[in-house]
Amino acid sequence: MINTPNLQTETHIYGDDTRLTTVRAEHCEALASRHIAHVAVIDAAAPYTIVRTRLSGSFLQVCLGGEGRTLLDGRWHRQSAGIASFAPAHALHAFHCLPDVRWQLCWVRFMPSSPRSLAGAMTPGLTHFDGQPLQHAILGLAQEMSISADPGSCAAWVDLIERYVARMVDPWQREPRLNQMWTAVLADLGRDWKLDDLAGLANMSPEHLRRLCWKNFGRSPGKQLTTMRIAQAAHQLVTTSKKIEVVARNVGYINPFTFSNTFKRLTGFRPSEYRSKPRG
Repeated sequence: MINTPNLQTETHIYGDDTRLTTVRAEHCEALASRHIAHVAVIDAAAPYTIVRTRLSGSFLQVCLGGEGRTLLDGRWHRQSAGIASFAPAHALHAFHCLPDVRWQLCWVRFMPSSPRSLAGAMTPGLTHFDGQPLQHAILGLAQEMSISADPGSCAAWVDLIERYVARMVDPWQREPRLNQMWTAVLADLGRDWKLDDLAGLANMSPEHLRRLCWKNFGRSPGKQLTTMRIAQAAHQLVTTSKKIEVVARNVGYINPFTFSNTFKRLTGFRPSEYRSKPRG
């Protein structure tokens, strides 16, 4: 039987059978200069469970082997080898091992100051991604740190890490028309965007826009717009003192009940609850 973690409580359980290799920014200037809080490779087993009720910085995780469960977009997903997940800052994020199944992962945790953590930089997502090169770069950095921590060598390893990360979290850059369209949408999330409006901005048919969004984000244009709105709302709730009704209007919700229900579905909390949570 799979026990689902309590999503209301910040949780960090590693267990005795989990092996972790990590490098942190406080020990590595090259990571700090790239606004990366830490990188890690882990071979985990139950009861390994992490619940972050509100990420302070975005989080990229890639499955190298085995299988576990990851919470994104308010839903649990099975994450197996070759699948990467990206959780934006200020989101509810959780993952845990399945009983009797080991789970191998590598990850990159970004600081709040990182461009990857800015509102709208990326919405929650799962995508296919070969994590082995990223794993080798992280282990290379860890090995260098354990030997001599040569600044030049460390910077080279971190540069590789950043390059591999960019391949996964910058899908807009691979589709310039999507980049132009979503940049315009981010600048005016309060507008009542229709599919035809989005397709017109991208200079393509609505059907072609649907195909590209599924390919790059794993969701329809409408759901991508919703996740962007909620990500922006979460950012405003924890970085400003604006009233919840104002935040809702800023991101395109006239009806506060619709906003609250959508926010709850994607984050696990009502907006007022989310604002009162301590930062993880």
